[in-house]
Amino acid sequence: MKLGIAADHGGYALKQILIERLSQKGFQVIDFGNHTLDVDDDYPDYVLPLAQAIARGEVERGIAVCGSGVGASIAANKVLGVRAALVHDHFSAHQGVEDDDMNLLCLGGRIIGIETATEIIFEFLNAKFTHAERHLRRLGKIELYIAAERK
Repeated sequence: MKLGIAADHGGYALKQILIERLSQKGFQVIDFGNHTLDVDDDYPDYVLPLAQAIARGEVERGIAVCGSGVGASIAANKVLGVRAALVHDHFSAHQGVEDDDMNLLCLGGRIIGIETATEIIFEFLNAKFTHAERHLRRLGKIELYIAAERK
């Protein structure tokens, strides 16, 4: 699976470890930055290009890390076709994919430890969207809302 990953200074250290762990497991990881630790950087500069790559199909899924994960989630969800969520538990990591077709996982680099983050990421990556009628119906309602807003 081809993955994208992005982080600002609040998630930089976690991102570096995650890239190594994901690569060791055979994932192709594209790093959208930041490529250096810069305490003055801004998460949208890295999260938005990652989200756009997901929307264009250049990467299958993404992981975005900022200090709390909240800003990354807000930014990513501005990109049409991205379904991002801030997740810090195992159940939501797989359920978000299975029921809601989540394609971008957001984490708080100052909130979550590396071992828990790694477990959550593998729950996210191993999950598959069920395509159950009720889930398709719900996602369809969101798509209709977006289409109406764009008019």
